[in-house]
Amino acid sequence: MKFNRILSPNFTKKPRKLSNIRHIILHYTGMQSKGASIKKLISLNHEVSCHYLIDRLGNITNMVEDQNIAWHAGKSKWKNFENLNHSSVGIELVNKGHSFGYENFSNKQINSLIKLCLYLKKKYKIKNSNILGHSDIAPLRKKDPGEKFPWLKLSKNKIGTWYLEKKSKIKNVSKNKRRKLFFKNLSKIGYKYFNKDKKKYTDKLIVLAFQSRYCQNEVSGKIDQKTFEISQLLVNNLKN
Repeated sequence: MKFNRILSPNFTKKPRKLSNIRHIILHYTGMQSKGASIKKLISLNHEVSCHYLIDRLGNITNMVEDQNIAWHAGKSKWKNFENLNHSSVGIELVNKGHSFGYENFSNKQINSLIKLCLYLKKKYKIKNSNILGHSDIAPLRKKDPGEKFPWLKLSKNKIGTWYLEKKSKIKNVSKNKRRKLFFKNLSKIGYKYFNKDKKKYTDKLIVLAFQSRYCQNEVSGKIDQKTFEISQLLVNNLKN
């Protein structure tokens, strides 16, 4: 693929083996404009960066070479991985985010993202279960790419994971049992930062992260029956 290039100085100087690239992490910029986003991503003062930035017209800018570790994920966990900067390619989508007027992602932007993800997925043999949002790997800190991000459209293009609807309804369970089973499912999917057996005040943030991806019309932070069912369907898919 061909990209525009505006290289950021913010990356770990020791290059990594390309075979260590296992994840794609998707973000929104959370800034008021493309210009402001690029200015921050190349600033030595901010110490943040990404490998690719996609603007609202679908233009892709390469900012850090793939073999270098960009600083986009921060403190993060997924499955058995920690600090996912080391194992991921970070992609930023220009969007004002929740702080400045969260907006729908443009069709041109998402179409370019699909092409880029398919390219990276093939090049580095990245599994669909390792194509993630920032809120998946850092749910206590991050909301991006948020509830307007079209995960379903990506899944239809063989990017990321989604669930298969089943005609047979999953059995209703009590509220307490539902919580335990839900977090047990999330552990199998790859989410971290919770205790399956003990409630924590941060549990709501985990639920919000999950809902912002898989049940975007019900982002309440509550483990209702529908949210639990979706977690179960995702786990069932893992077995297929």
